[in-house]
Amino acid sequence: MKNKIGILYSTVDGQTLKICNVLKEILAQRGNNVELFSIEDFDKKVTDFDKFVIGASIRYGKHNPKIIEFINENKTALNNTKNAFFSVNLVARKPEKASPETNPYFIKFLQTIDWIPGESGVFAGKLDYQKYPFTDRLMIQLIMWMTKGPTNSKTKIEYTDWDKVREFGVLLDNM
Repeated sequence: MKNKIGILYSTVDGQTLKICNVLKEILAQRGNNVELFSIEDFDKKVTDFDKFVIGASIRYGKHNPKIIEFINENKTALNNTKNAFFSVNLVARKPEKASPETNPYFIKFLQTIDWIPGESGVFAGKLDYQKYPFTDRLMIQLIMWMTKGPTNSKTKIEYTDWDKVREFGVLLDNM
């Protein structure tokens, strides 16, 4: 085995988990021992791993507070372990907002924590209006209208660039 890698995620509608599973598959194919954990189920220590990856989705402009709390409580361990963070959000569907340097949610996230990930990524998520509860659907339609995105309530689009996800998986293996 090359490395023991932990992947911790927070997802609202499942797209971040889907991305994590692709990363896990890539890393395992490259000879790593990979364990995947939901923020709700993590019961180990960051230092149990050679590398530690955190992935979190955005809902209403924010990452899950449990992810921020986890990072704040484990900052020293994260800094002593090769690490990465990636954000999944619909704003990243726009090429000019699809990198850690240009994504407003990622930039805001870094301003709210006292930690700089070793590697960073931003991936576009999935828009599936019919999957959302009524209030969420209305709010997301409003946000999409404001950002010139699709507002038809039957819209279902996976914006995730899977080649970009695979490239990130190789980057994680090489870090």
